[in-house]
Amino acid sequence: QVQLVESGGGLVQAGGSLRLSCAASGSIFSIRYMGWYRQAPGKQRELVARIAGGDTTNYADSVKGRFTISRDDAKNTVYLQMNSLKPEDTAVYYCNLETKFGGVNYWGKGTLVTVSS
Repeated sequence: QVQLVESGGGLVQAGGSLRLSCAASGSIFSIRYMGWYRQAPGKQRELVARIAGGDTTNYADSVKGRFTISRDDAKNTVYLQMNSLKPEDTAVYYCNLETKFGGVNYWGKGTLVTVSS
C-alpha cells in the first residue's frame, strides 16, 4: 500500500505564490508518474501537472508558465511551485502517484488552495 501526504496549501492573494509538497511512503516499487490534480467546487477533477522518470513533464494549458512541477526521487517527494496565482486556481489539490506496473493510481487526501482577488 502507498500513502501520499500533501502539505503547503493555504490562502494567498492573487499574484502570490505557494509551494505544495507530496511525500510518498509505503510499498513503492516503480513509479510511472507523480503529479497534481485539482477539483474546484462544482467541477470535475482535472490534471494540473505530472512528472515522469527522466523529468518528462505535462502541464494543463491553464497553468503553463506559472506552475512548475519537480520531484526528488531519493525522498519520493513531488513539489508544485505555483506562481502568479489567480482566483480561478482556487481548488482542492490532490497528489497522485501512478505505478509503472499495473497502472495503479494512489491519491492523497487533498490540500485546499484559496486565491483571493
